[in-house]
Amino acid sequence: MAQLHDIVIDCGHPAAVARFWAAALDAYAIAPYDDAELARLRAQGVSGPEDDPTVLIEPKDGGPRVWCQLVPERKRAKNRLHLDLRSADMAAEVSRLVAIGAVVLARHAEHCVLADPEGNEFCLFPHR
Repeated sequence: MAQLHDIVIDCGHPAAVARFWAAALDAYAIAPYDDAELARLRAQGVSGPEDDPTVLIEPKDGGPRVWCQLVPERKRAKNRLHLDLRSADMAAEVSRLVAIGAVVLARHAEHCVLADPEGNEFCLFPHR
């Protein structure tokens, strides 16, 4: 039986998208860059973390990791897969997410549809 291991977000600027999702998700943070990782990036011609083509966001207490990976094309259509988030205070969370770069796409009776800074859609639901 398969288990969910990673969630991968295609994007044009992985570091910026990773910062958004690390701030959006409770108990997630961008994985630290140690000397070995910085040397590996330099060997690939990458100047540093801001230009890293694959940025890892790690959960603090288990759960799937999130990778933000560079792709050459821009987002052109509705996501075929999206994340559903939940919050105890929907209004406050929508405001917080918008303040860190999300855009509200639609408000419905039971949830809100938003997009991250590069247009990747996600939904926010209340805790039940």
